[in-house]
Amino acid sequence: MAGNTFGTLFRLTTFGESHGEALGGIIDGCPSGLALDLDFIQHELDRRRPGQSHIVTQRKEGDKVEFLSGNFEGRTTGTPIGFIIRNENQRSKDYEHIVDAYRPSHADYTYDAKYGMRDWRGGGRSSARETVSRVVAGAVAKLILKKYGITISAYTSQVGDIKLMKDYRKLDLTKTDSNIVRCPDALIAETMINRIEQVRKEGDTIGGVISCVVTGVAAGLGEPVFDKLHADLGKAMLSINAVKGFEYGSGFDGVSMKGSEHNDQFVVANKEVHTKTNHSGGIQGGISNGEDIYFRVAFKPVATIMKKQTTINSKKEEVEMVGKGRHDPCVLPRAVPIVEAMAALVLVDHILRNKTNAS
Repeated sequence: MAGNTFGTLFRLTTFGESHGEALGGIIDGCPSGLALDLDFIQHELDRRRPGQSHIVTQRKEGDKVEFLSGNFEGRTTGTPIGFIIRNENQRSKDYEHIVDAYRPSHADYTYDAKYGMRDWRGGGRSSARETVSRVVAGAVAKLILKKYGITISAYTSQVGDIKLMKDYRKLDLTKTDSNIVRCPDALIAETMINRIEQVRKEGDTIGGVISCVVTGVAAGLGEPVFDKLHADLGKAMLSINAVKGFEYGSGFDGVSMKGSEHNDQFVVANKEVHTKTNHSGGIQGGISNGEDIYFRVAFKPVATIMKKQTTINSKKEEVEMVGKGRHDPCVLPRAVPIVEAMAALVLVDHILRNKTNAS
């Protein structure tokens, strides 16, 4: 099975299944001497952890990370960092009804078509539980980014048709984690939570959008042509379970503007180059220009619903099924730290590429 490694110089390889013994990863390319703040890494995991509120899956996992290699006396050694997160609360019996049936909009059929078999216990590798390893690596990447004064702030900006319309510069992003939906606007957050509660009671699910802002990135990060910074960010986000769209800067709204309206004019302020506007989203020609990088990630409704649906089984027979088990009615609250983690992996990778080019 290919496709388990992400990154060029700062690389993450993940392994494990949703209902196996453990999930884990290997981080390669991490510079030596980095203080490994275990409390910070665990805090990031806790933000993604299931069972943290009544609007997410009630699977009870401690998600405690165990580091196996690559650190000594609290600092990274420059060798591969191995880690695992043990599964503690699997209920594989919840999935016995889909041993032969393909759940609509899941990876059941496509995995079967590709490999000739599949792990029906929670989806195996296709489960969003795989992202727990990304959050560990992303937390390590964030520790590196702190040295460069780079911050990454993601937040829920839309649930269904409920949108947070304020520009991110008018929001206090330190308040993102002050509520269970992770929206920095308290009033909009309450409306979002009510909507998620409503669809959960109906046995249904709902999607939305996570916005992300990266500050402190100097001009010059990113590679031209195929490895553009926004292209790598797009791949990172689209690799996350349930993601259906990615846009940066003005995104799709930019198509309704004229060039004279959309162009970001350069100015010099305090002897530094800036732009009057930032429709480019901090990236031009695939390379950062020193302005804030901002983007939006669209998540579909979670595929498992507690309503009767018609599907087919492995014998191509039509069958009826109803979702069982513990699932998120909306993935957004737990996806916020995942978006941040994947952005961090991309940024650190490009920082290391710049250092290689400079030498």
